[in-house]
Amino acid sequence: MSNNVIEISQVSKTYNRFAIKELDFTIRKGFITGLIGPNGAGKTTLIKMIMGMVYPDQGSIRIFGEENLLHAASIKDRIGYVSDENYYYEHLTVKQMKKITAPFYSQWNEELCQRYLDHFKLPEDKKIKELSKGMKMKFALAIALSHGAELLIMDEPTAGLDPVFRRELLDLLSEHIQDENKSILFSTHNTTDLGRIADYIVFVNDGKLVFDEMKDVLPEKYMLVKGGKELLDRDVRAWFTGLRETAHGFEGLVSNRAEGEKYFKSIAICETPTLEEIMYFTVKGSGTLHV
Repeated sequence: MSNNVIEISQVSKTYNRFAIKELDFTIRKGFITGLIGPNGAGKTTLIKMIMGMVYPDQGSIRIFGEENLLHAASIKDRIGYVSDENYYYEHLTVKQMKKITAPFYSQWNEELCQRYLDHFKLPEDKKIKELSKGMKMKFALAIALSHGAELLIMDEPTAGLDPVFRRELLDLLSEHIQDENKSILFSTHNTTDLGRIADYIVFVNDGKLVFDEMKDVLPEKYMLVKGGKELLDRDVRAWFTGLRETAHGFEGLVSNRAEGEKYFKSIAICETPTLEEIMYFTVKGSGTLHV
């Protein structure tokens, strides 16, 4: 039996001004995978294709070993989905919306849902349209966690949440994943959140896969270099994935740490980059940013 909960194989989708191009990666069972990339990178389109809300032009998506479009109902019964958009009926109350949603899931746990609603301080008599964005997100999370979902798919789940609840959410997700049969795909711009809980990182930029790596491996691959501008010539510039120059010096990302250390260790400051810095300099690419 495969250890992959999602298998993306040569998936492409073309719009007028944007295209996802032959994406090929897997989401492993029992882990939290962070999906990162700048605005317009294709993260939400990819998640919608996984959920069957958008059809790929080519390629295949398998979830739990089955084609997602051929077995949509049985697959979605096993998925908890949280989006930064509100998909619930605005005119209904929390209680009414919960009552409508519950029958769609074979493993619905009413007692557990009630505990989450109470924990999140969600008043059942309040209409969905009267909830703040953060409260709507909490309601979506309560629904997603109340039917024994084997896979949580979350698109910007911390958007609109205050810092205290963001940390609480991360703790909830960490507890959820203790069951090694459960998996989480977590798309966010907040790389600090992923730095706390993610096991794997999938980085998409301009519709293409940059990498699919264990988070703990990234510091061994990448290095941030800071030094004087006198170090930069055409050959040295070629070392960098992305480069930022100021009047006083430069900082840049090297994607081969071992080779980079051999050259730069004695002549520049070498640091371990954050996930945000890896994303920032990779998106900037070979085009140097002057400040």
